[in-house]
Amino acid sequence: MSGLSRRGFLASVSALAAAWQLSPAALGTALAQPLAPGQALSTLQRTILQGPVAQGSYRTLVTGPGEPYIPRLDVLGRTANPDRARSRRSLLYLGHLSDMHVIDSQSPGRIEPMIVQDHSAWASAFHPQDPMTVHVLAAMVKALSDLRTSPLTGAPMAAAMVTGDSADMHSDLELRWYIDTLDGVPVTPNSGLADVYEGIQSWADATWAYRPEDPAGGDFGDYGFPRMPGLLERAIRGPVESPGLPAPWYAVYGNHDTLLLGTFGISSQFRTMAVGDRKALAWQALAGDVLGGYAATASPIQRLVDALDQRFGLSPGYRTVTPDARRRIFEQREFMAAHFVTPINPGPVGHGFTQANLDSGETWWQADLTPQVRVFGLDTCNQVAGPDGAVPDEQFRWLRTQLEQSRDKLCLVLSHHNSLTLENQALRPGATTVLHGAEEFVDLLLDFPNVVAWLNGHTHLNQILAHSRGKAGFWEITTASCIDFPQQQQVVELVDNRDGTMSIFTTVVDHASPIAASTGTSYTDLAGTSRELAANDWIENPFMRRGSPLDRNTELLLPAPFDLSTISDAALEAQQNAARARVLAR
Repeated sequence: MSGLSRRGFLASVSALAAAWQLSPAALGTALAQPLAPGQALSTLQRTILQGPVAQGSYRTLVTGPGEPYIPRLDVLGRTANPDRARSRRSLLYLGHLSDMHVIDSQSPGRIEPMIVQDHSAWASAFHPQDPMTVHVLAAMVKALSDLRTSPLTGAPMAAAMVTGDSADMHSDLELRWYIDTLDGVPVTPNSGLADVYEGIQSWADATWAYRPEDPAGGDFGDYGFPRMPGLLERAIRGPVESPGLPAPWYAVYGNHDTLLLGTFGISSQFRTMAVGDRKALAWQALAGDVLGGYAATASPIQRLVDALDQRFGLSPGYRTVTPDARRRIFEQREFMAAHFVTPINPGPVGHGFTQANLDSGETWWQADLTPQVRVFGLDTCNQVAGPDGAVPDEQFRWLRTQLEQSRDKLCLVLSHHNSLTLENQALRPGATTVLHGAEEFVDLLLDFPNVVAWLNGHTHLNQILAHSRGKAGFWEITTASCIDFPQQQQVVELVDNRDGTMSIFTTVVDHASPIAASTGTSYTDLAGTSRELAANDWIENPFMRRGSPLDRNTELLLPAPFDLSTISDAALEAQQNAARARVLAR
């Protein structure tokens, strides 16, 4: 097989130059260059490891050696062709982000004091690095932008997948910050009073939290967390100017985009508190006013009682902060609608969600990333209670129908939950919905050999599982998060080995930031500080979340589900030229 003819190449250059308003001569010169592996930094060249103790038990971070790709044969079930590298060609190169947990740490709509009641049970309610989530996400976007060409084949990034938990506490402001950061729209990560940090980390009497001005007198200080004067002011100083993702990106719901803290239904008390001027200092106040309110009715009378309670300060254990209407709690359909407020580039408008989703309320979708690759975005989040999920029967049946109609394409499936967390059967009283768990879902995917990968998140760790039946199967790829150490995401590439097999390469990506915490003011400096703070989480072993070497930089082999030679070199070249032109235009 051969690529585009000279006439086809010139026609392609002319069309792409016109579409992206580029010089035809410059674009033609660029596209005429053969693909070459990208040289941007990833964990192939360098890893980040635990360093020496700085004080108490607090450790810094150091660089470690890079990690090469490790072949995995679990699905293929036989020895791989040793000469496959000589003939391979890229079918699709994409980014994978998950569990970004963008946080407005000053919002009254947070429940940080619950860690006093039980830090282990409520660990996700507060992290020392909460004020720097926008900076971490921007630094991760920069890393993926730097990796816009594959480190393996040089293929341009064609798309990026976002597998949920984007807005940490269901805030409209957090939702806007996450979308804008991925789109490359400047974000000032501050709310309430301009240029003043009003969150609990600036309160001297919140000794249960990490207070960077003076951490002494509490658990964080006792552990050895250092003084970092001015950190909070630097964190709200904006704008943060992310470069934006280099390719169209697609999103699905996570449990934090569905329920409060990804676990509880959202009460009228909490909605009122989120936009109000009273932020909790004591967990007893939260437990009584907010968590206790989940048993209360959401009737107009109850809402009036809640509003009066918040307005006139009838409950103790709070401090006064500046209210901000932008902190309102979004409804489920508004999550989808927010993805339509986005620039055309990188796009797509809706980021997977369509007008049909808005009209019907259905929260799942499908899209063709290329003529050869189709992706299905599912909503596995429980609407009632609990962090884990399941696949509702309506989606289950829809997916089976769509896969039946997609046997001539390579198929990817996206969801927030993974096969270890897909067993939540919570239903509202009287509901008759059937919820499918992991075993049924995996069996469904195994019915279709053209399903080659399932991308997901939720557990905040790097993990890769093989699922096989007979001589076929698929790979389940779970990426880590941007909030917990190691604050890593990944790039994924589908490759045709031209020997009856294909490979999926996964490359773990650290965000583009300094290794050591610093007093710098750039978003990359603050992202580096965030990572070091996250690495000192003493509630669990944060380095466990890196996964084993078999969960990081890998080559995942599997039988080709159909004759991949039906995908011509010319079609792939045209596809890659379009992606290269888009990258050049950005």
